[in-house]
Amino acid sequence: MFAVGDYVISGSNGICLVSDITTLDLSGIDKTRKYYILKPVYASGSTVYVPVDTAGTTMRKAVSKDEALAVIKSIPEIPLIPLADEKTLERTYKEYIHQNSCEDWIKLIKTIYLRKEKRILKGCKVTAVDSKYFKQAEDYLYGEFSIALDMSKDEVRSYIEETLSHE
Repeated sequence: MFAVGDYVISGSNGICLVSDITTLDLSGIDKTRKYYILKPVYASGSTVYVPVDTAGTTMRKAVSKDEALAVIKSIPEIPLIPLADEKTLERTYKEYIHQNSCEDWIKLIKTIYLRKEKRILKGCKVTAVDSKYFKQAEDYLYGEFSIALDMSKDEVRSYIEETLSHE
């Protein structure tokens, strides 16, 4: 499914490089089971081990340059998240984060951004929950796009803002 050298999105690890596909020689581990050895791009020194036979549920191939550009172009049409109430807010945010989808991360960013703006206009502080999931969605989205577009995360943010301002 994935090959050494592929960039993938893996659960809560964000963008990772597949550095190897091998068995593990550890006690208590099936010595015949193959694992993807992943190196998170933005967590240097970290290593993630994902069983090949279950990777389809926790990993996906990172977007290509063309796919990233198409998603960026579609940002104005991506809808906001329908929020029921404050009590279920964090659960809703978690669901969207864990979808591991660029579109879902954009929905989160757009929704939380507008919530933050409304709160600030009312003289209220931004909630910790909003700040946490906004940052997480941005980190995942900009991290993935940075690889696809060969830019830093900050350059991706600026590129998206500039692209959208010309729409």
